[in-house]
Amino acid sequence: MTTTLITGANKGLGFETARRLVAAGHTVYLGSRDAERGSRAAERLGARDIQLDVTDDASVEAAAKAIEAAGGLDVLINNAGVEGRDAENNVIGAAEVTAEQMRQTFETNAVGTVRVTHAFLPLLQRSPAPVVVNVSSGLASLTGLTTPGTPGYAYPGVAYPASKAAVNVLTVQYAKAFPRLRINAVEPGFTRTDLNGNTGVQTVEQGAEIIVRMAQVGPQGPTGGYFDAEGALPW
Repeated sequence: MTTTLITGANKGLGFETARRLVAAGHTVYLGSRDAERGSRAAERLGARDIQLDVTDDASVEAAAKAIEAAGGLDVLINNAGVEGRDAENNVIGAAEVTAEQMRQTFETNAVGTVRVTHAFLPLLQRSPAPVVVNVSSGLASLTGLTTPGTPGYAYPGVAYPASKAAVNVLTVQYAKAFPRLRINAVEPGFTRTDLNGNTGVQTVEQGAEIIVRMAQVGPQGPTGGYFDAEGALPW
């Protein structure tokens, strides 16, 4: 049986991904910063809850030890993320963004991805079919950000796309370093979740589609790529 860990999974895309993978027969660890919320969410799905704060070394290390003791890991989904909006739920643009806001966003989205991936790599390397899915964004595409008429071009924020572009770089470099693993970045689309103040235009069921698909790629599947539900995306 495939064992999967999803970070930031007590709600939104992570929760829906967990629901789908439990239904597909995975043993799913539902990672949540808030242990109580994670426990309630896992109970609803028939998943296993595990406290995991991607910004905290001790939390991540404890989760890795617990999952190792329980038998190991086959699939890691780095889903936990933040966007960074002001008190009025407006995206923070270039004129307003501060170094501290950048640091906070990168700490979760990029550094958190490294922290979790590093901790679980030894477990993944023991799996016969190891997979890593990094939840990125279409806003990470430099092609999109520089092409007039695209959603990326119109987006005024700085911290979020920069942090997700870093996730794309991490995806490429990890995939080259560990060729036996299938490591890919995915763009779920503009989904209604708490991350964006529920301003998205599609459901979590639609957004989770590409995450679930890439979590189930086999040993001959793609690696080092960047995908949405329609296929490969331009960097």
